[in-house]
Amino acid sequence: MSRPLPTESALLRGPEGQIEVLIDTPETVRGIALVCHPHPLFGGANTNKVAHTLARSFRDLGFAALRPNFRGVGKSEGTHDEGVGETEDMLSVLSWAQSRWGSLPLALGGFSFGSYVLTRVANRLADGIAPPRQLILVGMAAGATTGSGRHYETPTAPANIPTLVIHGENDETVALANVLDWARPQELPVTVVPGADHFFHGKLHVIRDVIARNVSRADTA
Repeated sequence: MSRPLPTESALLRGPEGQIEVLIDTPETVRGIALVCHPHPLFGGANTNKVAHTLARSFRDLGFAALRPNFRGVGKSEGTHDEGVGETEDMLSVLSWAQSRWGSLPLALGGFSFGSYVLTRVANRLADGIAPPRQLILVGMAAGATTGSGRHYETPTAPANIPTLVIHGENDETVALANVLDWARPQELPVTVVPGADHFFHGKLHVIRDVIARNVSRADTA
């Protein structure tokens, strides 16, 4: 059984300056996964527990999991751009990863505001030669959010990218009804975690289990 390597920290060059990234890799890298954290203006960072759980889940499936800090967080330069500039940053992180590991299978996983950004990224990549093989959206930002007062018009998930939506029953930041309204026209199933709040306190193991049951390993054709 392969063993994971220690978490690596790197500073990458992005459109508005350096981007700080944490990288979790298995012993043998079979794919590349990009993981995005919650809202940077409300304490979101790449050390967030849900983002960490996503990264470790991808790593255990054979992906090198990259967790960037959004603009203005940690050592990442630039200022918050409501997801527009962040989308360009994430595309540059993926380009760097592909220059390091080659054209391996891609996967995307985001939490809260990070899910909004990665849905934008997925739509940018959907028509490419090798679109991402998986999109995981946890506690996704859809519709008005009670915590920040912001409203995010999250684009639909690309039809050609398998999408796994995980949401807490008692999410106090993004109402479950908002997510269902977003998913319904797409006929996209939503996995509801009973009793979970927005940050999945005490429920992180459920996220791991759902991913393990529903997401294929990187080396699976």
